[in-house]
Amino acid sequence: MRTYDFAPLYRATVGFDRIADLMDRVLSSDVTQPSYPPYNIEKTDENAYRITIAVAGFSSDELNVEVKEGALIVTARKAGEEDNKTYLHRGIATRAFERRFALADHVRVTGAGQADGMLHIDLVREVPEALKPRRIEIATGDTVEVKAVEKAKKKSAETADV
Repeated sequence: MRTYDFAPLYRATVGFDRIADLMDRVLSSDVTQPSYPPYNIEKTDENAYRITIAVAGFSSDELNVEVKEGALIVTARKAGEEDNKTYLHRGIATRAFERRFALADHVRVTGAGQADGMLHIDLVREVPEALKPRRIEIATGDTVEVKAVEKAKKKSAETADV
């Protein structure tokens, strides 16, 4: 298996360590990802998402949804099976599973529900005000000099009062 060195990315970027780590994790993880249970990820609004997982045969008590260290972890474990059943064909898989989804920054789980053999997990992206784009006013040359002089005078006045 081939590994890649992402060190050059760290020198040329600021604050993108998580993206490089994510790329490293994807490239180094096992190629044979489990396909059970099947799931959908849909965008329900500009900042809202829904993950739908097929969980036929599991009750809500046998399912666990947890957010831990930036990942959404869905697990299922079937309660004690009744051994007195004789199946002629068993096509509904009820084997235990664990499915992980990496969550982006500022994405939180708002709720989960189960209906018709499907587990629905709702997520929302909430970008803090400090990270939202904002317009920076560009000052002219005269204004910049005046503000710098005002700040210097204010600072010297504060130190003189002490």
